[in-house]
Amino acid sequence: MVSDPERTGLLRLTSRERPAFWATFMGWGLDGFDYMLYTLVLATLITVFKLTDAQGGLLGTVTLAVSALGGVIAGTVADRVGRVRTLAAAIILYSVFTFLSGLATSYSMLLVFRGFEGLGFGGEWAVGSVLVAETVASRYRGRLLGLVQGSWAIGWGVAVIASFLILPNLGSMGWRAMFWIGILPAILVFYVLRHVEEPTIWRERRKEAAAGVSFFRLFNRNVLRTTVFTSILAVGAQSGYYAIFTWLPTYLKVDRGLSVIGSGPYLLLIILGSFIGYLLSGYITDVLGRKLNFAIFAICSGVVILLYTHFQISNGTMLALSLPLGFFASGIFSGFGPYLAELFPTSARGAGQGFAYNFGRGAAAFAPLIVGSLAGTYGLAGAISVFGPATYLLCIIALLFLPETKGRELTATAAESAGA
Repeated sequence: MVSDPERTGLLRLTSRERPAFWATFMGWGLDGFDYMLYTLVLATLITVFKLTDAQGGLLGTVTLAVSALGGVIAGTVADRVGRVRTLAAAIILYSVFTFLSGLATSYSMLLVFRGFEGLGFGGEWAVGSVLVAETVASRYRGRLLGLVQGSWAIGWGVAVIASFLILPNLGSMGWRAMFWIGILPAILVFYVLRHVEEPTIWRERRKEAAAGVSFFRLFNRNVLRTTVFTSILAVGAQSGYYAIFTWLPTYLKVDRGLSVIGSGPYLLLIILGSFIGYLLSGYITDVLGRKLNFAIFAICSGVVILLYTHFQISNGTMLALSLPLGFFASGIFSGFGPYLAELFPTSARGAGQGFAYNFGRGAAAFAPLIVGSLAGTYGLAGAISVFGPATYLLCIIALLFLPETKGRELTATAAESAGA
């Protein structure tokens, strides 16, 4: 790992840090691009395949559920064979199966393709975040990983622009073309394999990592507490995010009759809020600490959800709230990269980060389905207003059982003590 205590600039990266940062930044942004393509064509898919809301939600659920498995597998493989090759494999996987989704001729076929896309989707973050965390120093680890997380919003924005260009102009083939352009991230693999080096700390612990399956180390007595409560933390943040961003636009448009939902200003403000949230959350976690950052973003996310669902709002008010919604609900994720890396030992860091984050994503996979199913009985307002804040309460509970790790360097010695 590079150690230069005088550097504080966000992008003052060394020749070793720069490729790792940009590969992960672009990989996660393109991952966001591929995933959000689905959300943008969901309404069309429901019409084309004559789906119910619950079936539409299941398409998202399958992707997220399988992504949990993908994160665990990728993290475990990365501990054994290295971060770089595993990252490249994850990018290829989600790119190819996003493309194949555009060839689906039935609902069941689309479910299968979305499931395999989830394997790569889950694996990319698990491996990429570890790669960056192990390459940079602790004092700016949070802000760099916050910037990496912010690339998701950029990918989302590019997907929205693509939808504006493609869907109105290609008619019945529009949704297929949206998935076909999802093959583009595969180009990034050439950069990853050619320019990105394995972190020094992983190479130092390589023999130990190869001595067994790192996944099983997560349940050793000295690591189990960390595994359990980081997973609960991820369940809360992920469930809130995917439930809200899957169903809130439908709720505001159908139940509230707000005309700007799905419009350019609404989407741009959500995306802008998300990007700013990712960046500032990264800075806050470096300055105030990992736990306080999580607490601030979890509480504020729950409050914004209640404002949306318990107050009569106009188009203008809704637009004003879309910025803080994106800011808090998305920004909370910037804390995971540095925090999980500092909590798990080097020999099982990939597996730990992959399992905890993606266990949360796997549980969150059921959030859109649960909200969609409950909405049939209680309405979307009732389902969202109870389910959303409750998930963020889980974050607060988990933080009570986890230590603060601000300033922890990932040297071989410190990293192993972190898992003790």
